[in-house]
Amino acid sequence: MKNIAIIPARSGSKGIPDKNIKALYGKPLIAWSIEAALKSKMYDTVMVSTDSERYADIARGFGAEVPFLRSSENSSDTSSSWDAVREVIQGYKKHGHKFDTFTLLQPTSPLRSADDIKGSFAQMKEKKARTIVSVCETEDSPFTCNTLPESMSMKDFFIEEYKNTRRQDLPKCYKLNGAIYLSKVDEFLKDGDIYSGDCYAYVMDDKHSVDIDTDLDFKIAELLIKEVERA
Repeated sequence: MKNIAIIPARSGSKGIPDKNIKALYGKPLIAWSIEAALKSKMYDTVMVSTDSERYADIARGFGAEVPFLRSSENSSDTSSSWDAVREVIQGYKKHGHKFDTFTLLQPTSPLRSADDIKGSFAQMKEKKARTIVSVCETEDSPFTCNTLPESMSMKDFFIEEYKNTRRQDLPKCYKLNGAIYLSKVDEFLKDGDIYSGDCYAYVMDDKHSVDIDTDLDFKIAELLIKEVERA
């Protein structure tokens, strides 16, 4: 079985300029995902999909492949990571390289570890899954959240079953954490829906699930990295 890790890193970040190469604890953000993928030893190829030659040079410096740049049509604000995945798979196919699985590793999840990656592959094998998607437990239970009408009435705010339930007694709920999307290539290309068919969750802890979107997220990630180093 041949596996490829795809790390999407376009250069057009608006919230934080050049977010994907901004330094996190002394290394560009994309480097954390590249190093975790290489350390896992699960991949025949670790590839960074970028529209920037500058980003490509940085990625190569940390051991990733960048055999071609992402097209302009798949580098806009409206293009998705799945468009980039298709382009990468087709680009390698043109050069005679075919893969059985791909893993989308977003650079904004820098604390995802090599063990998390290996765990997702183990989950795929155990479940005979088509797709494995990483999740983490939610901080706030959706059973204590709802929309409000214009009247601001709380009459129908709660699900009756959980109306007077203590927070610690509510069912555990999970959310996508954006760290790992592992899927079989042929089935993804067939319908483009990674959640259809045999899709299973891989649960990660909250410390490995930090999603970088703001400057504050960078600071939180650095504090967690320092905490691990002190342990």
